[in-house]
Amino acid sequence: MFCWNKDDRDDIRRAPLMSQNGRAFRLLAFAFAAADCGSLRRAAAALRVCESSVSRNVVKLEQLLEMQLFERDVRGVRLTEAGQAWTDLVRTYYDGLQEALLGPARDNRNSKTLRIGLCAVGRGEFLKCLIDRFRKSSPDVKLAIEDVAHEQCLAAVRRRRFDIVFAPGLGKVTSCRAEVLWQERIFVLVPAGHSLAEKRVVTWTDLAGMQLLVPVSTSGPLLDFPMLEGIVADGCRPTINMCQGGQASVVFNVQIGQGIALAGESFARNVAIDATAWKPLDGHQNLFPIKAFWLETNPKRAVLRLMGLATKMANTIVRPAPSQGASFR
Repeated sequence: MFCWNKDDRDDIRRAPLMSQNGRAFRLLAFAFAAADCGSLRRAAAALRVCESSVSRNVVKLEQLLEMQLFERDVRGVRLTEAGQAWTDLVRTYYDGLQEALLGPARDNRNSKTLRIGLCAVGRGEFLKCLIDRFRKSSPDVKLAIEDVAHEQCLAAVRRRRFDIVFAPGLGKVTSCRAEVLWQERIFVLVPAGHSLAEKRVVTWTDLAGMQLLVPVSTSGPLLDFPMLEGIVADGCRPTINMCQGGQASVVFNVQIGQGIALAGESFARNVAIDATAWKPLDGHQNLFPIKAFWLETNPKRAVLRLMGLATKMANTIVRPAPSQGASFR
């Protein structure tokens, strides 16, 4: 779930001071939350308002613009082509004004803190080595490392909730810098009694039509299928099953045989889960890229130092062979 924190909601309430401007900011906030969540219900939960309030304000904005921003169906909402172009343009100004109004106080408080967001990224060797090297080279900088929901990643960077976010994929990004640093093999979590638990490796074909359990709350190490957009052919897609609750609920449902889950190798190799088995994907398209996202306009020198180290490390990585990997329980 797109999870705006208390500061995000306070920003909406404090949004500029004349009532007309304040109403405009609120309309934009509702529309951006709906776009990021892909669902009016999840946007309402993120903003802690009722779903009808989100729907009503999105319609008001569409009427004001005389433009249909969203297509609506039983699965949720998605931006129209015109809506996508409009939001891409307006977000820059919206985030810039938010930053101008609220950023200075935040910068003064956090100038010596580097905030790092992790989205579906296990604490693998690359990341541990990067953090270790950075701490040795910049002992004066405090690191604050937290999980960030998939839908929130780019907004969190643009609004400088995080200085850098490490996340899979996210497609083409124009609102901030993005750089691929390493790749991880995809692992599948299956129930211990499942037929796939006896196989050394599995393929996307093995998973076709199976129930892929995805938490509504998407912060944490499990992969949401949209993160793998473009990797998997339509004929091999598992069936998405959105689970109410968080990642712990998904793991429990896998344990009792309700479906499967996906995660990166760095998480799978370090976390054993009772009554389940981790199986590596074999063959074509069994890797996903981990990217760093950050703003070039971020004034913290520590951001450039960390990215310099990360890029140097990335250039020395030996890419894993597609067919390697062993299963384990």
